[in-house]
Amino acid sequence: QSQPQPHLTSCDRYDPGLDADKLSLPYSGKTIELADGKHTVTGGAYKGIGMDGRSVYKFATREVPRVLSEALANAGLTVDDVDHLLLHQANIRIMETVAQRLGIDFDKGRLGMSSLDGRLPYGQLTVQQPNPFVVITNLDQNGNTSAGSIPIALSEAVANGKVKKGDIIACSGFGAGLSWGAVILRWG
Repeated sequence: QSQPQPHLTSCDRYDPGLDADKLSLPYSGKTIELADGKHTVTGGAYKGIGMDGRSVYKFATREVPRVLSEALANAGLTVDDVDHLLLHQANIRIMETVAQRLGIDFDKGRLGMSSLDGRLPYGQLTVQQPNPFVVITNLDQNGNTSAGSIPIALSEAVANGKVKKGDIIACSGFGAGLSWGAVILRWG
């Protein structure tokens, strides 16, 4: 039987921008007209990053499991089909909580049963059988590399042999303005 072809199986994203005050990098500048009279540039500077850590934690641990569940459902998959969980490398506590809410033991792989039992707003997932599962993380080595955290961690996991051809990877990230998204892909 032939190996499944690599592809993007599902992608879901949200960016309402309603919580920009919770995580932001403000820019202050002014537009300057160039000598040719046809073009402009903006001159200015970024101010310090503003973050309400408690709100960001609550947001991420609520919305990331939800968007991953939606992306898996849209791909016709369940957590049982996933070989690797790859999250934005922002905070180890966020990653552990998201994994737990998806029924994944962060350190050992799948839990014997899902932690979701219908009480949580993103529904119920059932983990039927334990199997090898890798939560991809490099946070302890690289820290939070911002928008680069998912591709950097994926590249490292491929290079060290954790991710193999045909593996299903569930990825999710979140960031400023409080935007978030997920993608499910088959590695090729």
